[in-house]
Amino acid sequence: MSTPDLQNLVAGFDQEAYGSQAVFRTALNALSHPGRPMALPMNTALPRQGHGAAAALLLGLVDADTSLWLSPSLAGGEAAAWLRFHTGCAWVADPAVAQFVWVALGDEWPDLDRLRQGSDEYPDQSATCVFEVDSMESQANGWVLQGPGILGQTALHVEGQPADFPAQWARNNASFPCGVDIFLATPTHIAGLPRTTRLLNAEEA
Repeated sequence: MSTPDLQNLVAGFDQEAYGSQAVFRTALNALSHPGRPMALPMNTALPRQGHGAAAALLLGLVDADTSLWLSPSLAGGEAAAWLRFHTGCAWVADPAVAQFVWVALGDEWPDLDRLRQGSDEYPDQSATCVFEVDSMESQANGWVLQGPGILGQTALHVEGQPADFPAQWARNNASFPCGVDIFLATPTHIAGLPRTTRLLNAEEA
């Protein structure tokens, strides 16, 4: 990273321990209540690239022992340099080997089947993905979610995901205990989709 890059990087968490703990608690809560949009604490300066919630989430989750793949509009830019400087995470060129995947709004999502799936013995070695979307709301005209952490079922309407995402997710859910976990991110909110969650279209529920 060049000296001008370092000079132009914005700060990380105002208070690192507090900021990372607040993000981690919200992320855990999001995975414990799948499909529920949650405001993410963002006690940090943010890069100009990417959704703020996605950037703050990864700032709190990755560290020097984790590998990260970024989609083309993020790779090599300010967001990538910001995360690397503040966390020490390792960048990888192939999403298939990354522990964390960050895809900016408008970039193509990698097929879930291509990402780290973990194994029956080590399911925790799978990928965690942060996918930026246009919007998400708890509305009945979108997905119907069922599974652990959901009382009966819940609804989530998402704008900005690939058309074949429900089919990809069905395969991901069927591969449990293997499979990836996902966070959807708007500029201010996240929603968790753990691999245990079943996703249906409204007419299928």
